[in-house]
Amino acid sequence: MTLPALPPLRDVIARHGLSANKALGQNFLFDEQLLDRIAAVPGSLQGEQVYEVGPGPGGLTRALLRAGAKVTAVERDRRCLPALEELSEAFPGQLRVIEGDAMKIDPLQEIGGPFHIASNLPYNVGTALAVGWLSGEEWPPAWKSLTLMFQREVADRIIAKPDTEAYGRLAILAQWRCEARIAMPVHRSAFTPPPKVMSAVVHITPKDQPEGVQMATLETLTAAAFGQRRKMLRQSLKGVRGAAEAMERAGIAAERRPETLAIEEWLELARLL
Repeated sequence: MTLPALPPLRDVIARHGLSANKALGQNFLFDEQLLDRIAAVPGSLQGEQVYEVGPGPGGLTRALLRAGAKVTAVERDRRCLPALEELSEAFPGQLRVIEGDAMKIDPLQEIGGPFHIASNLPYNVGTALAVGWLSGEEWPPAWKSLTLMFQREVADRIIAKPDTEAYGRLAILAQWRCEARIAMPVHRSAFTPPPKVMSAVVHITPKDQPEGVQMATLETLTAAAFGQRRKMLRQSLKGVRGAAEAMERAGIAAERRPETLAIEEWLELARLL
């Protein structure tokens, strides 16, 4: 298959008079080799459905299309739509663009079947979107993998291990029924404009959900505990009905602090509750 010749991203942005909108959390990536590497993280995307949030002028989008993906992209910045329309014409039948707010869109309803999610997420909504995708009661989820660009601090919180400063609700949410890893670090200089912080691409894949554990119970427990992470569990979980008895049955000392509990211990508490 012969891929269409595309103009450099910088030329596309200049021709359409685009600039990154800070209010929308935009930072553009121009390095096509880096974008192709990100698109390769999920594995072969030939013929696969991919959901992308915040494509902007289409940097990652063109890499996904080159990889053979069928992309459904959600963009709320209408300034970027003409550039995305050009991509749609260059890759007939491979790209569908939805103008709208990704926080209000259910990708399953739009795509109708299994899909990957790949996105250079807008910084201002990235964590909220990821939490939404990870929090569904239905498991396994409709998505087959998440390949997401985050600020490095958020990426570290997603893959964090117990007894570390970064370990908390986000780590438990991402790891209790998923495998999560940092696929690659991305230097701030790769973006235009350069953000103040470093970034990283995180890759997340679902695994079997542990038996006897409900998402809602786990969320209640971790919200109470990490909402007061400096306090002992005896204090932070006193408002959770049955938590004291569950800790005693699980052999978890009430004097411990939440960041010292392994994910398996959180799961046992949720199971007992």
